[in-house]
Amino acid sequence: MGRNKLGKFIIYGALSGGLVSMLDRNTRIQVTKKIRDSVTDVRFYKKNPDILKWKIQEKTEKVQSVYEQLSGDATYIKEQVDELKSLTPQVKDLMVNTKEAFTESKDEYKSIITETPKSELPIVKK
Repeated sequence: MGRNKLGKFIIYGALSGGLVSMLDRNTRIQVTKKIRDSVTDVRFYKKNPDILKWKIQEKTEKVQSVYEQLSGDATYIKEQVDELKSLTPQVKDLMVNTKEAFTESKDEYKSIITETPKSELPIVKK
């Protein structure tokens, strides 16, 4: 049985794509600048590990703060949805009662109008 060569050819494709992209002068300049900046940062943090530790702690605290905020928001939304679920039957009953009241009023108005003959209506003269 032959071995699967997919992974190997994916790596070869990525490498050849990287090499072809390096033919562009602007790409080469940007890549070399990024590499120089990264090397400078590594040297700086190698000499000053406390600053790196402080920055990592700061980022960690920010991430925790965002997580706590999102967690609180999710809890609030869940509570609101639960409250809405409990109110839905009450609102439905209120709507049904209102509809029935308007339907009954409509029927009463119809009966009032049909019961009063036009001859009994008072004539208004100007």
